[in-house]
This record gives sequence, structure tokens and C-alpha cells, in this order.
Amino acid sequence: MNKAKRIEIFSRLRDANPHPTTELNYSTPFELLIAVILSAQATDVGVNKATDKLYPVANTPEAILALGVDGLKSYIKTIGLFNSKAENVIKTCRILIEKHDSVVPDNREDLETLPGVGRKTANVVLNTAFGQPAMAVDTHIFRVSNRTGIAPGKNVLEVEKRLMRLVPREFLMDAHHWLILHGRYTCVARKPRCGACIIGDLCEFKDKNDYL
Repeated sequence: MNKAKRIEIFSRLRDANPHPTTELNYSTPFELLIAVILSAQATDVGVNKATDKLYPVANTPEAILALGVDGLKSYIKTIGLFNSKAENVIKTCRILIEKHDSVVPDNREDLETLPGVGRKTANVVLNTAFGQPAMAVDTHIFRVSNRTGIAPGKNVLEVEKRLMRLVPREFLMDAHHWLILHGRYTCVARKPRCGACIIGDLCEFKDKNDYL
């Protein structure tokens, strides 16, 4: 795919949604961090249902740590893998208090030392909470990048690096959100909605005519 086509794709995505953001509910970097940890192999809707009950009760490292693992589980038990996630969140809260004065780090190195925080989670926090150009490649972004030809790659890290290099700079800050939303609602896994796609004529998916 050439540069001109990428510029047009992201221009259309921006025109359709000028101010994209995560669908996770949060009001502070800490709330976002915990929500993203909880969102692994879970839906944003499911996470929001849990945090909408949790955050009015506990939305700081100290308050969640005070709940303890069992107390936290009572709020997040509807989320997949809640047992291990509760352990990770409690450990993360303790580290934030002891090593970071209860403040969420704004750099990848420190974020990735937190239990339950991998590269993708760190990228979400860096981009969404701290306004840094970062590309959190999930299954949606991986699929859209490969299917459309925007930034094909064999694994998530390869796709991430290609996106960071190939997405035009003016779109880099919001590209991660546009691609996630496009994959979640239009370029879906089994039956992509090619007939309703605003970038369909630019997409290089060889089978797109089968879904018009």
C-alpha cells in the first residue's frame, strides 16, 4: 500500500470520528490502567460493568489494596480470569504505592514492571492517559492491518513497528483507536461489513467483493 492511500484512509477515519477514544470507562490514569489490566481476554462492556461498581468504592492504589484480593474479586468476578487478575491488580497497587508514590508511570519501562502489564497494556496507557504516540496492537488492529494492507505483519510486534513507521505522523496519535473501532464494528473477523466500509475502495483485501 502506498503513502497516498494510507493518508486517504486515515483522513476518512478521522472525518468520521474526529476525537476517538477508548470504550473503557475511566477518569484517571490509574483507573485506565486497572481497566486495561482487567480487559485482557474480556470485553470493554464487561469490564465497564465491573469498574462502574468498583470505582465509586475504590479508585486509588491505597483503596483497592485495602480491599485485598478476596474483596476485589467480589467486584470483578464477572470478568474472565478474575482470579489471576485480582492477584495482579493487588500486586500492582502495592508496587505503585511503594515505588511510585501511588502515581502511574508515564514510561514503558516502569509500566512493564507492573504485574499484568505487558507491551499492549503499556501502549494503551501511554497513548490514552499520557498522549504519547503508541500503537496497542490487539486482535482487531492485527486483523485490520493485515487484511487491508495498511501494515501487514506476521506477529503483533511486527505490525506495531510497521504502523509506527508507516502511519502518517498527523494521524499517529489517534490511529490506534480508529483501527480498533474499525475492526470491532466494520472489519469484523468472520463476515467483514465491506459493503458499509468507508475505506472499502482503498482496502487491498483480495476477497472483499465476496462481502459486498
